[in-house]
Amino acid sequence: MIPTRDAAFTDSTTLPVDPLGRRARGWAGWVTGLAPTEGLTIPWGEMERRLLEMGFVEGARVEILHEGPFGRDPLAVRVDDLTVALRRRDAEVILVCEG
Repeated sequence: MIPTRDAAFTDSTTLPVDPLGRRARGWAGWVTGLAPTEGLTIPWGEMERRLLEMGFVEGARVEILHEGPFGRDPLAVRVDDLTVALRRRDAEVILVCEG
């Protein structure tokens, strides 16, 4: 069965939500939201605006395509039809569920 966005959000009790920064290369799922964390390099409002402009909105399909060689940083992430590079610590604010 091919998962759909609606299936990912109808029964949230069975789908664990984790930060994108904790996932490994090859992982794919859905964005469920954004949440601030400690140690942000820029103010939360600015970080949230940038991520939303890149397409990290609730329901967007995400896939980790590549991890850098040193400390697995940065990440190459496909968001719907766009590929972006993110620092792993910045990806920690993006909440995702598998699907």
